[in-house]
Amino acid sequence: MADTWNTDTGEAVYRSRDAIKNLIIRVRVERVTSTAALSKHLQQKVLSQPGGGAIELETLTSSGQTGDNEEELVVGWQEKLFSQYEMELFQNESACQTPLDRQYHAEVKALNKAKGRRNQRIFTYTDHDRYTSCLALHQLQTSSDLLSTTKSSPTFLAERMASVRHRRQDRRTIDGSVPKSKIVNWEPTAEFVKTSHVVNNAMQTMHIMGDLAPAGKMGQKENEYLLVTIKTDCSGTVIVKPDFNNDKEPYRIVTAGDKREVWRLTVKNMCTTMQPEEKEREQNVYKDLYGRHKEYLNSLVGQDFEMPPVGILRYMMNGEIVSAKGFEYNNLYIHFFMELPNNWSSLPFQTLSGVTQTCWAKTLGKENVAFFSYPFSFEAFYMSEKESEESIPQWPVIYFKVLSLDSWQRFRTEGYGYLLFPAMPGKQTITCHTWRPLQTGTVSALRRFFIGGSPELEDHSYVRIPGTFKGERLSRFGFCTETTGSVTFNLHCIQQARAFVDASMLKKRRQKVIDQLGGFSQQGAVCTILEAFQRARKKMQEARESLPRDLLHTTSQLQVESSA
Repeated sequence: MADTWNTDTGEAVYRSRDAIKNLIIRVRVERVTSTAALSKHLQQKVLSQPGGGAIELETLTSSGQTGDNEEELVVGWQEKLFSQYEMELFQNESACQTPLDRQYHAEVKALNKAKGRRNQRIFTYTDHDRYTSCLALHQLQTSSDLLSTTKSSPTFLAERMASVRHRRQDRRTIDGSVPKSKIVNWEPTAEFVKTSHVVNNAMQTMHIMGDLAPAGKMGQKENEYLLVTIKTDCSGTVIVKPDFNNDKEPYRIVTAGDKREVWRLTVKNMCTTMQPEEKEREQNVYKDLYGRHKEYLNSLVGQDFEMPPVGILRYMMNGEIVSAKGFEYNNLYIHFFMELPNNWSSLPFQTLSGVTQTCWAKTLGKENVAFFSYPFSFEAFYMSEKESEESIPQWPVIYFKVLSLDSWQRFRTEGYGYLLFPAMPGKQTITCHTWRPLQTGTVSALRRFFIGGSPELEDHSYVRIPGTFKGERLSRFGFCTETTGSVTFNLHCIQQARAFVDASMLKKRRQKVIDQLGGFSQQGAVCTILEAFQRARKKMQEARESLPRDLLHTTSQLQVESSA
């Protein structure tokens, strides 16, 4: 006559878009007695035989004891059902200390004046009850018995702080410095993720309890047992422990004490499913609501974009300094600023420079890479005073300097570089190589190692062709440099001008200097080719001028003879 029990007592997680107030659960508890077990066994045996349905076994059941041995109740979300202990406690107004206690006192008085409470053994603790956070932890043992631990229970504050992320205590060493190698854990374990990356959502809790005391001894705290726990958050997640039976065997509850009575627990979800017509009606309501919200946002933004004036190009760059690698020393940071050529301008409040955070390098393969992930944004405007077909506009330049910092707060110059604004809009990843001035001799190397001194550029634009240079050729003869590392940028560029949307001006864009700015891929490619051709032509002229006079005269004579 052994009963089969449901041993899967773990929690189940559900997600619902419906309001949690519509949750309805039916809970049934039934005491397992020898008479009930024998009656159930005989009924199953007789019903399994043909023609056995005519045999009546009503004499084996005790109808007088049915109400005391079992109870079935339908409970709604956060519905307060008082226990016998609470009915006796809140009858006395002097025992009420909080506004919630006084509210319960009024409800208990109303119940006593009416027909009384509709529950006997099953009652609830809502999220507002102080008992909710002070309940002991109930665990299901391997023997499928539901036991309650009454030796110690967490306080209200301890229960509320259990899910809060604790501050790490091992971040600082004895001398107070922060070990930079522990700031980022590159190989986190499952336990580290569980303890350090927990999303702390506010949970509402409801407990369905049962007073499983023997007949005549109800109303004692030691006879209260946790039947069902329900938790939910604002995102629609519902956690039920134990899960709904759903045509499975009932759960087994064994009480403490000498008798160790056995109770059956059945939990069912009584929420009514929505009809197809109701689902369609709800979806239409949501669509209408979202449509109205979209129209409201459009009314705030407007239908027209903010356009720059006629003849002006608006250039917006959202960039990121991703990483730096290949430098001699560690603990790097980057100082950068933007230089605007002629005919370019920016807003008065626009910041044209910045400094990244100090970053400790990580070894990847044979390289030491420092990941900055430092964002920046620039906005500039171009307006040409004299438009001509031959003029090629100059692009803004970002100059940057890589420095290192040691434990004595001494910095060294690790490299100089520059980044030219891309002529093509869109997303681009650019790696810029750097170099630094080199002073020959052992004294310079010792000074750089011990006291951090190193040669620096007075004018950072000397990395490229300075904007103040007006001569024909810039000589760097005798200037010693050393190649260092590289810096990687992620750039998202946007170009905006009225010429891009005006159909009449698009036909004449080749006659406008503003349209030579690379707004379209073909025009950008033409500008790139022209710049490369001018650089190659200049190099060829310099090489020709550096040759001896007699060699040039001999070459010209050979060309004349060959042509003859």
